[in-house]
Amino acid sequence: MKKIIALLMVVAMLFCFAGCGNTDTSSDGGAKKETIVVGYTEYAPMNYFDEDNNLVGFDTELAKAVFENLGYEVVFQKIEWDNKYTDLNSGTIDCVWNGFTCNTKDDDGIARADKVDFSYNYMENRQVIVVKKDSGITKAEDLKGKTAAVENSSVGADYAATFEGVTIKGCTKQTDCLMEVNALTADFAVLDAQLAKTYCGKGNYKDLMIVEALSSDVEYYAIGFKKDSELTAKVNAELVKLAADGTIKKIAEKYEVLNTTILDYSDQVK
Repeated sequence: MKKIIALLMVVAMLFCFAGCGNTDTSSDGGAKKETIVVGYTEYAPMNYFDEDNNLVGFDTELAKAVFENLGYEVVFQKIEWDNKYTDLNSGTIDCVWNGFTCNTKDDDGIARADKVDFSYNYMENRQVIVVKKDSGITKAEDLKGKTAAVENSSVGADYAATFEGVTIKGCTKQTDCLMEVNALTADFAVLDAQLAKTYCGKGNYKDLMIVEALSSDVEYYAIGFKKDSELTAKVNAELVKLAADGTIKKIAEKYEVLNTTILDYSDQVK
């Protein structure tokens, strides 16, 4: 009887160890990595799916490089841009890494930097006006009485509102704005320059163009974290390292955004 009891205890201990192994180790036998959830919206060249349905893009690759170097497993979570602050503050996502303009205010008049912790600026951007090539729109006066397609709660929406007599038509995402202009359900779109340059004059958008004379002043992209997040300083340090070793330059060249990518953070280090 004692032998049977001892045998049962050994079996129980083996099951216990096996269960602990599944919980505490990864598939390669190492310790499980902490997961970081990156919130994004889909648009090229920042975050988009390639022909093999893989999520790629400048922001996608840079986020992977940063967080993998920091020892995290990266998960990308598609979000609605309107809900970015809610998702961030609720813990649904750990950061917004998706062409997030940092040097501006939202519609409520509150600076974005007062709502989130921003990383170092890593890319320049502008808001641009996109029209049909035969629209005849060349200057600000031509926009009066016209309808602008803009992404909801975006810097583009704010910029469109600066033009007199413009009717605002909100869209869920920036690529929807291009579709509105293509379909003639909007006269022009206000978009991030990075996105507009990727799409305009190509494929389904071959008849669209940027009115360069109506572009905004320079803006900056940064990664948004919850206030007082420990990730902010960690990511900043990693950005500096990846700029120094040429990784950021290599990714920027791959996605043809080198001319607007920031490679020197020395003036931002606090």
